[in-house]
Amino acid sequence: MLHRTFLALTLASACCSFLSTASAQPASADARPPVQPKEVRAWLMRIHDAASHSNFQGTFVVSAGGAVSSARIAHFCDGSNQFERIESLDGQARNVFRYNDVVHTVWPQARVALVEQRDLLNSFPALLQVGDDRIAEFYDLRPLGAERVAGHEANVLLLRPRDGNRFGYRLWADKGTGLLLRADVLGERGDVLETSAFSDVAIGVRSQPETILQPMKKLDGYRIVRPSLTPTKLEAEGWVMRQTVPGFREVSCVKRPLENAADTDQGGEPTHQALQTIYSDGLTYVSVFIEPFNPQRHTRAMLTSIGATQTLMRRQGDWWVTVIGDVPTVTLRAFANGLERTK
Repeated sequence: MLHRTFLALTLASACCSFLSTASAQPASADARPPVQPKEVRAWLMRIHDAASHSNFQGTFVVSAGGAVSSARIAHFCDGSNQFERIESLDGQARNVFRYNDVVHTVWPQARVALVEQRDLLNSFPALLQVGDDRIAEFYDLRPLGAERVAGHEANVLLLRPRDGNRFGYRLWADKGTGLLLRADVLGERGDVLETSAFSDVAIGVRSQPETILQPMKKLDGYRIVRPSLTPTKLEAEGWVMRQTVPGFREVSCVKRPLENAADTDQGGEPTHQALQTIYSDGLTYVSVFIEPFNPQRHTRAMLTSIGATQTLMRRQGDWWVTVIGDVPTVTLRAFANGLERTK
């Protein structure tokens, strides 16, 4: 998931050398004792603040499950305002423009523009913004020394989970600014499930908000889709999560369009809606979608895996439940099993 954290990985030839370098860490580095909880927060807040308050632009690549995708990203700050542009470099042309919490996703060939109001849930690590310091209860953080990523010196950090409900992470943070340059998601045996990293990046560039604002205003000839997200509560919709996964807490619950922009009617209304509840442990997310069961669309239960992203789909009475997250399948099953209809 692009949300994920952010970035992407180096191109194919560089990727091999990167992975071999990462796996060649001396044994003594991994043997270093974990840092204290206050230090964990300090490291992660530095990464978070750098992503929110730095001007940077570059190319990032994501490698997961044998698939590779790349994009150009630019992020600018002007006072308290944030501006971002993401241009996909593979597949169908798609551009994302963000001005604070207003996001335009534009498909030039289809002449469709999706206009949304989004919160900043996808910023990293989200729960630290609301004072949740419990990450250290579920992850050990260990420094692994320094390496170069995209021409920048970076501190390497290992976040090792304390239980089997979450994956581990290896992070490369720019020494000067704290900007996250690369992130590996690690399986239970330490294998790399997904890598995202800048292949090139310039930090501290001149702010150019007009390069984001102008395209957001030039939508003449586009079909504008404005899906509505209605805040709600799981209980108000007749559901309850009887048992939650340790470390995860609910951070959002909305009614939202289930399909993408291409599957809306001529009036721009979504053809399907779903209840979506998002849970997070501060570093990763699990989304639980609930929609009425439709035998034409929901033909069979499924469990799929692409890189770090796991998806569980199954019928529950008159409803269809989909659980998605960058977590082990045992965690998805725990969320699905804890969900109960109350009315």
